[in-house]
Amino acid sequence: MPGKFSKARFACAALGICAALGLAGCVATAPPAPAQKAEIPTFPPPPERARFVWERTIHSSADVVVDDRNASLRRMVTGEVRTGEGLAKPYGVAARGGRVYVGDTVARHIVVYDLNARTHSRIGQDDPGALRMPFGMDIDAQGNLYVVDGTLKRVHVYDAAGKFLRALGQDLKWSRPSGIGVDSARKRVYVVDAGGVGSDDHKIRALDLDSGKFLFEFGKRGEGPGELNLPRDLVVGTDGLLYVVDSGNFRVQVFEGDGRFVKTFGAIGRQSGQFSRPKEVAADREGNIYVADSAFGNFQIFNREGQLLLDVGSRAPQDAPAKFMLPAGIAVDNDGRVYMVDQFFRKVEVFRPAGLPATHAYGTPPSAPAATAQRPAANVAPR
Repeated sequence: MPGKFSKARFACAALGICAALGLAGCVATAPPAPAQKAEIPTFPPPPERARFVWERTIHSSADVVVDDRNASLRRMVTGEVRTGEGLAKPYGVAARGGRVYVGDTVARHIVVYDLNARTHSRIGQDDPGALRMPFGMDIDAQGNLYVVDGTLKRVHVYDAAGKFLRALGQDLKWSRPSGIGVDSARKRVYVVDAGGVGSDDHKIRALDLDSGKFLFEFGKRGEGPGELNLPRDLVVGTDGLLYVVDSGNFRVQVFEGDGRFVKTFGAIGRQSGQFSRPKEVAADREGNIYVADSAFGNFQIFNREGQLLLDVGSRAPQDAPAKFMLPAGIAVDNDGRVYMVDQFFRKVEVFRPAGLPATHAYGTPPSAPAATAQRPAANVAPR
């Protein structure tokens, strides 16, 4: 009888594996029925043409590192669940060439996932260069990693291999350094000082990229053009302008490289294109700006003029693909893939431009522009 014969063959095969692995008391069972394939989230959702696709979620090293064949066979028989090194409280993220750097503020180090090599490592565990509270991160043209330490109140610089190179800004007086943007063209590092409720130090400081020498600062506490209230992060766009998350004023402010005010976009509200709790910011190769919002549980994409192109993700009480409770850091790699950290669910979500093949190597620029968000959103509805 075909059905019984199939089950018997499976039982024999499973018992053979048990014997090979030296396991006692092994009971062979029929393979479980295949689970129904869940629908992959796309943005915008159908029937509109997708511009971004949810690709994967990283909760731990087990989601990246190549599985051991013997261990995989053992789990198949015993029912064990594969485990890996998870994230305690992730915050900032940076990405370059398929290497994803995630700052863990509880574990006090940077976790490195190489998605092409499928490896996992750490940066900033030991002196010199040990971290205490890694916040914002960015990468220069040579691949060096710059990390703001909120406790040590300075910037740590590491090479691509994770070797500590130097510290910047340790001689300056900081209130609450949080975000950072590297300008390789101008040889500058811009560091955001978020200040605090009882402080007037809500500003941006520019340091020399190599020596760390203080160059100038701009911004003061307020709500007028060019004034800041609890700024959190900044990014240097492809146009050379600085895009600053002015969190307490619920907007993004744009400045020239010398600190001169240019314009602002966004406002407090519940509609798409507005902000509730903006956290970090990133930019892609086409000059679009990505802003993570912790209250909305998403990131919004704007063009250089501040027009909304798309919002991705939503707030939810339970973990699921493209669902967030407390998103924080955001980064865009050279291939257009977007990485966003969620502190509450302790994960990194990866989103791929819809025009980029799933088989495309991580971090490799596409030969032609990917099908990212390129036009203002129409018929924006309230959340």
